[in-house]
Amino acid sequence: MDFDFTAPLWAWSGNAAWFFVSLPAEASDDIRELPRMPRGFGSVKVRVTVGSSTWDTSVFPDSTEGVYILPVKKAVRAAEGIGEGDPVPVHLQLIEL
Repeated sequence: MDFDFTAPLWAWSGNAAWFFVSLPAEASDDIRELPRMPRGFGSVKVRVTVGSSTWDTSVFPDSTEGVYILPVKKAVRAAEGIGEGDPVPVHLQLIEL
């Protein structure tokens, strides 16, 4: 299952310097409905492409917004020249159910 969307990059409100992109509600609903083995924190393994950067990571459910969130590591942000608030075009592929 693949998803393409654009969403703003945002910073975690805690002390850590984590940055995320929120998946659209429709994509989050589709992922939530898929049968799969339980994983830590409800995470789902994905392969992500942003610009010319592709990496494997996990998306996590965010109970405050009701959607999955995608962590975007510093190396990707630097390579793609994206910062907080910038729109990020994402191609996301589920790699483990």
